[in-house]
Amino acid sequence: MEDYLQDCRAALQESRPLHVVLGNEACDLDSVVSALALAFYLAKTTEAEEVFVPVLNIKRSELPLRGDIVFFLQKVHIPETILIFRDEIDLHALHQAGQLTLILVDHHILPKSDTALEEAVAEVLDHRPIEQKHCPPCHVSVELVGSCATLVTERILQGAPEILDRQTAALLHGTIILDCVNMDLKIGKATPKDSKYVEKLEALFPDLPKRNDIFDSLQKAKFDVSGLTTEQMLRKDQKTIYRQGIKVAISAVYMDLEAFLERSNLLADLHAFCQAHSYDVLVAMTIFFNTHNEPVRQLAIFCPHVALRTTICGVLECSHSPPLKLTPASSTHPNLHAYLQGNTQVSRKKLLPLLQEALSVYFDSMKIPSGQPETADVSREQVDKELDRASNSLISGLSQDEEDPPLPPTPMNSLVDECPLDQGLPKLSAEAVFEKCSQISLSQSTTASLSKK
Repeated sequence: MEDYLQDCRAALQESRPLHVVLGNEACDLDSVVSALALAFYLAKTTEAEEVFVPVLNIKRSELPLRGDIVFFLQKVHIPETILIFRDEIDLHALHQAGQLTLILVDHHILPKSDTALEEAVAEVLDHRPIEQKHCPPCHVSVELVGSCATLVTERILQGAPEILDRQTAALLHGTIILDCVNMDLKIGKATPKDSKYVEKLEALFPDLPKRNDIFDSLQKAKFDVSGLTTEQMLRKDQKTIYRQGIKVAISAVYMDLEAFLERSNLLADLHAFCQAHSYDVLVAMTIFFNTHNEPVRQLAIFCPHVALRTTICGVLECSHSPPLKLTPASSTHPNLHAYLQGNTQVSRKKLLPLLQEALSVYFDSMKIPSGQPETADVSREQVDKELDRASNSLISGLSQDEEDPPLPPTPMNSLVDECPLDQGLPKLSAEAVFEKCSQISLSQSTTASLSKK
């Protein structure tokens, strides 16, 4: 695999037609490994002198945000330097020159910015339900399994098993196990086909890491933010809401709030982050497990605008549906309020409607037309009156216009509460993993308590 990837980089220096295997914009581990392995297979099994190049669908600068990918590439000895990223190849220029053939893996719909490339798509390999209105008119292979890497493994073992080396097998094996949550039957993410091909890989390469070991290490790497800057940490798992001229960033931060607040130059970093992306408010939800393996959530609200900050904090403190059970935490930083969150079941997803309601209360209290800047201060008493009037009537969701796409895009595979085949396979974020683990942890604690009684 490593020699093949070196040849791919060399091919970029030549003016010749390219077959590009492109993963999705989320660029999670499944997308990356599926693109690498499928391109490798096609290059080894195509008789004509065609060049197949895997492309990671993000900028190179965004790779550090994906800790599990960085960790896994290092573990299997694939240098990041030989990979090809989206900002290192001009697909539109290749297409205009008639030198591009596109193969989509782990997705089947191109974003609006790439609409012109649809006519270059020759094949699709995906594991989500097809949206017929948007799917390119080409050969489409779709099967609802837990991991797209399972379908790539099947293609290799059925088409040319002799080309499969241990390095490629390790990539596929670990990816399927991570996507399928260690093949846990209780969670129900793994399908029989996922299990079948994990077993086949283990039979072919008995020295592959134990399932528990590779799953635990990849999960740990996914949550690891130790090597990230404050900006990278905030962007790693971020959502944005926009309402009447006010832009709010909500970031999941995987560390203790106290450690986060003690980061050097934190205030300057928060100011710079908000200024660079035009955010009026930054809400950071810190998430971690304590020494008793119990989930902990904490909140930090950073906002230089006094009236807006007061309103948001007031809404969150007074919320009863759902109750956050906030306890103020010490913070020496101006413009920043910190809280311990007593109700750990309120995830960021459940926090979003509360923030939407807070913006409504803010605009009502200021009595200003939509989109106009604030012209006066607002007291806590005014906030309380507006809260009473609003009666915590939460907005049920976010419209497409009100929510900007996450940056970077949230990974596409996820733990699920229902059968993964009901509505297709949902999205994955590190917070989704945390929430599922939190539910399992609480369930186990309750069971243990009942058994003692």
